[in-house]
Amino acid sequence: MILIIASKKDEASLNIAEQLIKRHDFKKTSEEFMGNPVYLRESFIGEDVKLIFVNQETIYTQDAPFPEGSRLIIFISRHKSKSGRPTLSVHTPGNISEALLGGIPRKVSISPASAMKEALIEMKKAQEEMDLKYEVSYECTHHGPSLDLPVMFAELGSSPLQWRDSEAADAVARGALAAASTRRIYPSVLGIGGPHYNMKFTRKALETEVAFGHIIPKYAIGALDGEMLRQCVERTVEPVQKAILDWKGIRGSEKKSLLEDLRKIGLEYEKI
Repeated sequence: MILIIASKKDEASLNIAEQLIKRHDFKKTSEEFMGNPVYLRESFIGEDVKLIFVNQETIYTQDAPFPEGSRLIIFISRHKSKSGRPTLSVHTPGNISEALLGGIPRKVSISPASAMKEALIEMKKAQEEMDLKYEVSYECTHHGPSLDLPVMFAELGSSPLQWRDSEAADAVARGALAAASTRRIYPSVLGIGGPHYNMKFTRKALETEVAFGHIIPKYAIGALDGEMLRQCVERTVEPVQKAILDWKGIRGSEKKSLLEDLRKIGLEYEKI
């Protein structure tokens, strides 16, 4: 079973959920979760997909009693940024260092790299088909929850104007369903360096077979060590083949120690 999770405190999340119900055959069931109705798309690609609603923000669901037996969790949510840049994005949750926004310090969720890549591809396709003035992008690994199963976020951002956009919300809904339906396994990599939204990594995923799992941005490398690198590799669904380094997006003072840590854990790397 796959869970798609929306938050009743999140305008964009509710908008995306509405598109799933209106446009993508999710039907209300007699079941409830946290006092909210559960919706089901039955036998979707041979597997049930449930849409459930939580009463708190999605990032603070570390201890939520999610149904057992879930193979993949997809959070649908808003994205907020100071720039207000219209964005359709995907990422894995978890914390490289402190847990400032939910989750557990120095613990990342398991990253479903292939599912995220399929979501990215489908959101890009929807963006082009509907001529949406949005960027489609990976985000880095950040915020909670830090769960022991494959988890990803599909997000709509980055201001209330976008959160209320039904067409953009449907693009995210399509991305979530693409992630839920994929059975394809892509060669997985770990991304390191660059900004919070890494367009180099996004282009590489869209133009090649590579799928990014965890992505560690420039601002988080200072908290990185061999232990966290190994965790990001081990907590990826697919075997991680190598690290892709946004070389110009890594501080010079941190490059030597990073390469030493990669060698210690036996992970090959490629600079782009």
